[in-house]
Amino acid sequence: MDPTPRHLQPAAARTLAAWHDMIARNDLAGLDALVHPDAVFRSPMAHKPYASAQAVVLVLRTVATVFQGFTYHRQLASDDGLNVVLEFSARVTGSQGERELKGIDLIRFDAEGRIVDFEVMVRPASGLQALGEQMALRLAAVLPAYKA
Repeated sequence: MDPTPRHLQPAAARTLAAWHDMIARNDLAGLDALVHPDAVFRSPMAHKPYASAQAVVLVLRTVATVFQGFTYHRQLASDDGLNVVLEFSARVTGSQGERELKGIDLIRFDAEGRIVDFEVMVRPASGLQALGEQMALRLAAVLPAYKA
């Protein structure tokens, strides 16, 4: 898989390459630098987005501990070069056992290449339920404060 889709703006391409590198190393320590202060995270489990770079970083660092066997498969870039869609697969172990899931990350960048919007969609429902269960165990007490 080419880690940088064609047609991405150079700053967005650099951020995406850094994101892929962090995922490959399973180390999101540098994530703060990639996220705009006013970024939002759109969860497949919540109707309203979570607002702020802190929320985006918190969710992404947490989900990295929940997913097992996380792999990106395909990437598509928008015509304006500021949006990318990343298809992924992973496993999640919940109270009902291990569940496989597929999903997409929809990431929008600003002109400086910072992440301004990170939206996740997941299927099937059993995988989404297991993911939601595990994220709630870790974040239920803190995440509501970030609702937009």
